[in-house]
Amino acid sequence: MNATGQEEGGHIAANIMHFARVLRAAGLPIGPGKVIDAIQAVKSTGLGRRDDFYWTLHAVFVNRRDQRELFDQAFHIFWRNPQILERMMSMVLPSAELGEAEKPEAEVSLRIAEALVAGASPQDDIITRESEEIEFDATLTFSREEVLREIDFEKMSLAEIEAAKAAMRRIRLPIKDIPTRRFRADKAGNRADMRATLRAALRFGGDVIPMRWRSRRRRTPPLVVLCDISGSMERYARMLLHFLHAITNDRDRVHTFLFGTRLTNVTRYLRYRDIDIALDKIGEAVVDWSGGTRIGQCLYEFNRDWSRRVLTQGAVVLLITDGLDREGGDGLPKEIDRLHRSSRRLIWLNPLLRYEQFQPKSQGIMAILPHVDEFRPVHNLESLMQLSHILSDLDAISDPTLKRWQEMAA
Repeated sequence: MNATGQEEGGHIAANIMHFARVLRAAGLPIGPGKVIDAIQAVKSTGLGRRDDFYWTLHAVFVNRRDQRELFDQAFHIFWRNPQILERMMSMVLPSAELGEAEKPEAEVSLRIAEALVAGASPQDDIITRESEEIEFDATLTFSREEVLREIDFEKMSLAEIEAAKAAMRRIRLPIKDIPTRRFRADKAGNRADMRATLRAALRFGGDVIPMRWRSRRRRTPPLVVLCDISGSMERYARMLLHFLHAITNDRDRVHTFLFGTRLTNVTRYLRYRDIDIALDKIGEAVVDWSGGTRIGQCLYEFNRDWSRRVLTQGAVVLLITDGLDREGGDGLPKEIDRLHRSSRRLIWLNPLLRYEQFQPKSQGIMAILPHVDEFRPVHNLESLMQLSHILSDLDAISDPTLKRWQEMAA
């Protein structure tokens, strides 16, 4: 843009249209109506200042908090920020080992890089087509599905994200049935049903007393999910919401809570069949997305207001967080201990476990570890599939590495 804020040749409307296409290719829900609104908004606000132009387009194109980062990166790349453009180009070229001083300060989203590369020049298309003619021997390579299962959610491209979301919709959590306090009529039962036996005896005038039997009812326990949506967990929480939406619509008695600096019950929003509607409702209800983390305070609110309502009949609790508490674990040991005692099984899913050199050094992690029954990673599809195996047998012995982690945290 020149000094007056206009593109050379006066093609600002066309450039806004192309910018909208980039955002749409990156996954933002943008149609022709929003493009027209953006052009009209820019005409109304003018092009005197770059930040006015930024926030005008932001107000039109961005609807949810999780879209802000994508918009910000796309804006600065498309409207010619050389530093970010260089980082974007480095993502589509063969990678090389860099020294600490040469590493970029900020990571550009692969989705934005792909969206911009999709509009490459015809010469680039010729090069791409020529490179596609090279044949590879795939005898010893992994299938696409196997590779997808191992990719970190944080490193997925837009196409891989869509494929992962589709795979999540097929994941089932076969939680093993557990006995309840209630009984049901059962001819093969091991407990006499005296009330039913006496009723049957009245039909024969007391001459014959046919025995009636009963057994305990079995039912899957409730599943309670506490998911961290703070800044350090934002990218994983965004993907896991699709997984939570799938299991909420697949089984009954699934309760989901999101927390950052406060606790929000989003169970009823995840029951919408349309995932887009569910995410829009959640975006309106949650006000602390991508902020700080107060794990102890949020668990206190859950134990005080919700534990007696949802932690019934041997509920299983999934705690999804990296354990990084901005308050240094203040009040966390007491609240996590209460949560553990109130649940049949407390399973902690932590994306930091994807690192081989992980060490439980933060105060929040050390406060939580002694009170969990399982400690597992949650950073790709493979980790979610492993979770289904864990829930299929709740009485199984915990992973032996958990005791080692607990000893390190003690």
